[in-house]
Amino acid sequence: MTHISLGIAGALGAEKAAALAPRLEAAGFRSLWINETPGVNALEVAAAAVRETDSLRVGTGVIPVDRRPASALLDDIARLELPEDRLTLGIGAGQTRRGALDLVSTALEELRAGTGARLAVGALGPKMRELAASRADGAVLSWLTPEAAATQARELHDIDPAASAVLYARANVHPDARGRLEAEADRYASFPAYERHFARLGFGARDTVLPVVADGDIAPRLAEYAAAVDEVVLRAITSSDDLDEYAAFLSLASA
Repeated sequence: MTHISLGIAGALGAEKAAALAPRLEAAGFRSLWINETPGVNALEVAAAAVRETDSLRVGTGVIPVDRRPASALLDDIARLELPEDRLTLGIGAGQTRRGALDLVSTALEELRAGTGARLAVGALGPKMRELAASRADGAVLSWLTPEAAATQARELHDIDPAASAVLYARANVHPDARGRLEAEADRYASFPAYERHFARLGFGARDTVLPVVADGDIAPRLAEYAAAVDEVVLRAITSSDDLDEYAAFLSLASA
């Protein structure tokens, strides 16, 4: 069974995440994933969401360990009293150009020794995906078509059938946010690492999103992604930070 989750920017803040989390849990979503954005501690936002729910999982997608080492993450988990059985700690190499695999591998070793949370690795390339499957509990994938997502999920499962393939898929929560969705896709496509990613796979960033149009139906496209991976994280792109937008999107995505 593929799980459907929601992703938000950490910049939404702890207060709004806490207000959104019970609605998310009531709508039957598996997890709330929080992107760590500059100046925001995603684990603090996650802790606020956990305190307002009974079983909702939280995840970080993903924390760069070149800026925040494993020791700091372990300190935060303890300080915030995050329940490890409800946390998926997603980490990535950040801006590291050389030694990225060693950096992430060392962080995974330290985290594995210090927490019982599930560990996931943000992985664009095949070597990082192999590391995610062999040393973590799975990979956080992003900016993929359903076909590419299915291929990468099979690669993970071939290494370890228990490895989880978590896919971030961007979706605008209202037709008015379609422009922001496309602008975000274009922005990512301009980054060198993602430029190489799209060139290698042969499609563009806009080919990987779930645009909500006037009829408000993302079900066919969402079903394609759900068939490809173990968990789909609908990264909600809003026209504002109004919680009512998210509430409407929850109804749409869970229909």
